[in-house]
Amino acid sequence: MKLLKNAAGRMVPDEVNGEKQIPFKGVNKHKPQGCKAKPPVRSCIDYPEDGNKLVSSLKEALIKAGLRDGMTISTHHHLRNGDILTNMLFDIIHEMGVKNIRWFPSASFPCHEHLIPYLEDGTISHIEGSMNGPLGRFTTQGKMKGVGVLRSHGGRYAAIQDGEVHIDIAVIAAPTSDPFGNSNGVDGKSASGLIGFALGDSEYADSVIVVTDNLVPFPCVPWQIQGNNVDYVVQIDSLGDASKIVSGTTEVTKSPDRLLIAEYVAEFIDEAGIMKDGFSFQAGAGGTNLAFVLYLKERMKAKGVKARFVRGGSTKYLVQLLEEGLTDYILDGQTFDLEGVRSMRENPGHVNTSPFTSYNFHGKGNFASIIDTAVLGATEVDVSFNANVVTHSDGYLLHGIGGWQNCLYSKCTILAIPSFRDRIPVIVDEVTTLCGPGELIDVIITERGIAINPKRADLLKAVENSSLPIKSIEQIRDEVFEICGGAPDKPKVDHNKVVAVVKWVDGTVLDSVFQVID
Repeated sequence: MKLLKNAAGRMVPDEVNGEKQIPFKGVNKHKPQGCKAKPPVRSCIDYPEDGNKLVSSLKEALIKAGLRDGMTISTHHHLRNGDILTNMLFDIIHEMGVKNIRWFPSASFPCHEHLIPYLEDGTISHIEGSMNGPLGRFTTQGKMKGVGVLRSHGGRYAAIQDGEVHIDIAVIAAPTSDPFGNSNGVDGKSASGLIGFALGDSEYADSVIVVTDNLVPFPCVPWQIQGNNVDYVVQIDSLGDASKIVSGTTEVTKSPDRLLIAEYVAEFIDEAGIMKDGFSFQAGAGGTNLAFVLYLKERMKAKGVKARFVRGGSTKYLVQLLEEGLTDYILDGQTFDLEGVRSMRENPGHVNTSPFTSYNFHGKGNFASIIDTAVLGATEVDVSFNANVVTHSDGYLLHGIGGWQNCLYSKCTILAIPSFRDRIPVIVDEVTTLCGPGELIDVIITERGIAINPKRADLLKAVENSSLPIKSIEQIRDEVFEICGGAPDKPKVDHNKVVAVVKWVDGTVLDSVFQVID
């Protein structure tokens, strides 16, 4: 593996898991060539005329799909930390003695710690998908045989459609399905809202297995996955615990400092002139970001302002905006709580979307750049406005990218973050891992003040007469360093051992994650 310096000044490998890579060239500097990937042609001759694709077990479906060593198996994460199916899937793969699987999830969660023994014994060679918690720590310690690949939600869809990742078998957890394979996520005991992250998998994989714990007679309506793309349907007792789609990141913060940040965010959006009739916004799933929705809601009501659409991850707070007539639509990419599930089932204005429509950078435009403002979080931000969302200053990989990178293309990207966590500065001289280039990040809002990117002279002018605590990013950094006793220590890493790479939305390599030396 040879390391090259990319346009962001980061050292990245020219090859990952035996495949040649393109180093990051700069924002909007790389355009793909060629045609989309070609899924195999199938014939109705090979499928039951009565439309019944049921097989007796997941193991039988895997055998019929031709499971063998070295394949790529994909799963989706709409059940979040309540997912049981993925663990069951790899139990079966291990039992069958199959090795060297590339696991291609849309994300992993702490519940997937169950898979660590399969990474250790070679059942799974490596993970290409956002890693949360134990799997990220395992990877950073250099224990995974292959190199992890971290992509945004849109980057994952682009990788599938471009042929960068060829899925041999897609296993789709469907809270409701019919025997033909039409499926949705809004009905059934495991209802999680929508299953749009599996859309690309269903369209491009060689074989598609739908697994459900709520089998209904044909037709399953509405369908979010089309049965015409499905090879086999399996009925099991339980996909998991849908209540665990709710996590600590989907509850409003109770911290006074973070509530202050949320209040600043709402005030900034108002004072900068972004909040006006027909505007749009996206809120992340963090507690601070959710709190800002409540503050913004009060300002919208006071001024008689209505949004044209809000972008989710939906939560009960976005649902309230819809049901109180403060927005025409929720455009939902994934559902973060059970109120969101209910709303999607009941409200025609609550629309399910996929990474293709929302985030795919290799498409004829996407929703991300249409949004007036996106309010997001970060683990670190530096004085050049670069941001990190996958590691902390200790170098450990503990979070996924999700749709974060894609949202940076909104008209005004705001990072709402505390200035320090556990007495460790969040505003630093240089981020540990680069996930988002500073030229796309417009505003940093902390409890100690608000920093506006100097490139956004329009925003600086818009709030020059407001009472908001506008400061330079360097001022905030200096205050935080004084409180915390200086900059955080740099992690001790082996610069010859890349354990994971961060892809940019265009498929180029933005940064490397190196093995941490304890």
